[in-house]
Amino acid sequence: MIDEIGAARETALTQVAAADSLESVTMLGTQLLGKKGPLAQLKTKLGGLSTVDEKKAAGSAVNEAIQVVTAALEFRNIELSEAALAARVQFESIDLTEYADRPTRGHAHVVTQAWERLEDVFIGLGFQVAEGPEVETDWHNFEALNMGEGHPARGEFDTLFVDHAPAGGQPGRTLLRTHTSPVQIRTMLEQEPPIYIVAPGRVFRRDTPDATHMPVFHQIEGLVIDRNITMADLAGTIEAFTKAFFGADFSSRLRPSYFPFTEPSAEFDIQRPDGSWLELGGCGMVHPNVLIAGGLDPEQWSGFAFGFGIDRMAVMRHQVADIRDMYVNDIRFIEQF
Repeated sequence: MIDEIGAARETALTQVAAADSLESVTMLGTQLLGKKGPLAQLKTKLGGLSTVDEKKAAGSAVNEAIQVVTAALEFRNIELSEAALAARVQFESIDLTEYADRPTRGHAHVVTQAWERLEDVFIGLGFQVAEGPEVETDWHNFEALNMGEGHPARGEFDTLFVDHAPAGGQPGRTLLRTHTSPVQIRTMLEQEPPIYIVAPGRVFRRDTPDATHMPVFHQIEGLVIDRNITMADLAGTIEAFTKAFFGADFSSRLRPSYFPFTEPSAEFDIQRPDGSWLELGGCGMVHPNVLIAGGLDPEQWSGFAFGFGIDRMAVMRHQVADIRDMYVNDIRFIEQF
């Protein structure tokens, strides 16, 4: 009986070693270890042995043979799997020798480059970076910024409203933010002055795409709240930013303007080395109503705010003729930056 078991085991191991595919290994597993397999058939003969010791020895030999064959099947399955994977890798490999001397690693998008450079400049000037949600309440986006009911900017012709209603709020009072100014309100409500922040981010307006406009674009806003802040501090900050970002040959100026969230308000321009002026963005002293909405006493605190488009900065810096070119993912355009 012991000899029969040994012979059946060796025969099974020889068959496993000869298996040349995963399918044949699976079939052998069923044939050799199934109820009708040779080892299982030998198990049924144990009852015919005459002594307990013979039964014990034969039973132990059968169990050991089953374990050895099972392990052999698993090992052969791993061998063939690895061989199949290696063959597939070899078959699907691509010869990239011709690209060895041509790096193809990607890089940050031109807008991302401008975004990160602006952050670096403002951090160098002592500002911190603040963030806020892109889906906003109309209170944060309009009312807290001194744009009450009936303000033209709150109409559906300019703003993208969403169906989501905030907790305890009313439907139709939630929108995709039209500027990053709501971050100023959230910062004032959450942080005690003094506040020196910039808030870069994506904003949304109901604009038709053309050479100078996109419905989704990027802005950066700055906010300073402290004691005894004046218009002179604003002008000095704009001038320091202009020289840090554009270079020592550039300068800036402020022109009177109007914005509901600042008073007085101004547009700021930069002067190129050739003497020409270019409008960059808006700025002004934070309106007292905005300070109150942010939970601050305008008798104790004052501040200024400014903002401009990051996409526009990239367009001006690289002399891009059509802003839409930055978003069509044409590799011939992207490779230039």
